[in-house]
Amino acid sequence: MNTPVRLVVVDDHALFRRGLIGLLRDMPEFSIVGEASDGEEALQVIEQTHPDVLLLDVNMPRMDGITLIRTLRRAKNEVRILMLTISQEDEDLLGAIRAGANGYLLKNTEPEELRRALLSVVQGQGALSPEVIGPVLDAVSHSFVQPPPALLSEREREVLACLAEGLTTQQIAARLFISENTVKTHIRHILDKLEASNRTEAVGKASQLGLIPRR
Repeated sequence: MNTPVRLVVVDDHALFRRGLIGLLRDMPEFSIVGEASDGEEALQVIEQTHPDVLLLDVNMPRMDGITLIRTLRRAKNEVRILMLTISQEDEDLLGAIRAGANGYLLKNTEPEELRRALLSVVQGQGALSPEVIGPVLDAVSHSFVQPPPALLSEREREVLACLAEGLTTQQIAARLFISENTVKTHIRHILDKLEASNRTEAVGKASQLGLIPRR
């Protein structure tokens, strides 16, 4: 590849992010054109730099990785996206792929494997860590041989009902006796499953689908 692949690195842990950038700068195939600590900052960096590949974490403050992917894909941005995260949760893995990620690697990935994965996604192929191939194949096979599961879990329905009442994250956490971070995670999953961009849209779609009573 004659022209270096233009990369933007998005991770909220500055030490990891800077170390990763240092590693990638030693690889002549790549050029680091930007970095960001969360999804909101990343949107600005992407608009300014027009990278070939976005190297992206899942869990970040303000705007997480999956929300960022949905935002980019709805804007018809075709940047290639490779997730690099510690999360092996099925919701994060499958949520990222459904949202439009082109690959999903874990942070224990060796440098040479990361290099190959980046080159693979920029060439229009996918990339998965060995640890996550099983869940992806299971999800694909179950979609053919089993009836579709309930769209939302029972807890997600409870959170959705609270959203329909107009409750804040803090109020939902207090009512359901869970942490605010847990509430935010449930809301992210609800938005992903309903393909909604915000809470109001999610409530509207849920009402149309009969998941909550029409208001």
